Amino acid sequence: QGRLVESGGGVVQPGESLRLSCAASGISFSFAHMAWYRQAPGKERELVAGIYVNGIKKYADSVEGRFTISRDNAKNTVYLQMNSLKPEDTAVYYCKGWSGWELWGQGIQVTVSS
Repeated sequence: QGRLVESGGGVVQPGESLRLSCAASGISFSFAHMAWYRQAPGKERELVAGIYVNGIKKYADSVEGRFTISRDNAKNTVYLQMNSLKPEDTAVYYCKGWSGWELWGQGIQVTVSS
């Protein structure tokens, strides 16, 4: 069965950093587009960052310059390095992969608060 499992979330203070990981299994990872989404309380789920098979990366305006998405095809893992975190980054973060098929992770909480 295809599966995506997020890790690396937690509680940090504003200005600090976290790195999220998404480990994939049961899929052709190198042929899949990957992305991170997030959903804050009372808000719709939004695209945070994407990394595509052609090498292009895209970021939401709210995180550009602070977040970096990357992938390690040998490890079947996609990462989201989050620097200079702000309280408005607080959300459940979800990993997504697609290539005709579509697969979501379970989500992981990131809380930025003093």
